[in-house]
Amino acid sequence: MPSAEILTIGTELLLGEIINTNTQVIALALRKIGVDVYRTSTIGDNTERIADIIKESLQRADILIMTGGLGPTVDDPTRQAIADAYGLELVFYSDLWDGIVQRFAKYGIQPPENNKQQAFLPAGASSLPNPRGTAPGIHLEVEGKDIFAMPGVPVEMEGMLNEQVVPRLKSKYGLTGAILIRNIRVDHIGESQIDALIGDLEELSNPTVGLAANKGYVLIRLTAKAENEDLAEALLTDLEKEIRSRLAGWDNIS
Repeated sequence: MPSAEILTIGTELLLGEIINTNTQVIALALRKIGVDVYRTSTIGDNTERIADIIKESLQRADILIMTGGLGPTVDDPTRQAIADAYGLELVFYSDLWDGIVQRFAKYGIQPPENNKQQAFLPAGASSLPNPRGTAPGIHLEVEGKDIFAMPGVPVEMEGMLNEQVVPRLKSKYGLTGAILIRNIRVDHIGESQIDALIGDLEELSNPTVGLAANKGYVLIRLTAKAENEDLAEALLTDLEKEIRSRLAGWDNIS
């Protein structure tokens, strides 16, 4: 299975001004098609730092999915950062500009000149249609690996993710697999007590077991990868039976 990293861009995220929901949406979408997400990052609107983390991410992962920084203003550096990361020129596409003009025309206005930067793509990249906004997304393949850049506006990002990015990934990587998660909640028992009973299961490679301590309860997270959802469900069911058997002495399991 291919591996992916997620990069969200925006100084407002680092300042805590808005909640970053895009990472969760992307991670869930990738999980459904069997793509492993190994790392997520957030970075401010700095072209040099974005370029550095793009190169760093693709040294580890097969896919980098980015959101944010595709607007028309000076502090929207994603296009330039992608180009700088690989020494590419930004190329103007008149058809993209025509699409932006037509979208503004629906509201009886002419787009400001700075919107023109949304019609530039790094050389060799293709655009991802954005029927919900003015900023096209970007898809660039570098040495067999994929960069996808999408707008940060959640409704635009989610539409582009489901309509453009996911289908392209499924087609390129022949993704037919699934990653499913199931949680077992155990109340009023310490994480260390549970670990003492199922610690060997936490070393499994597939399905995997993880513990997440919360106030007053612990979640035992089971994750299974398989060729389809039915096989993944079967793996989870067998593992869940084993865990519940080991915790049978406790009454507060759900």
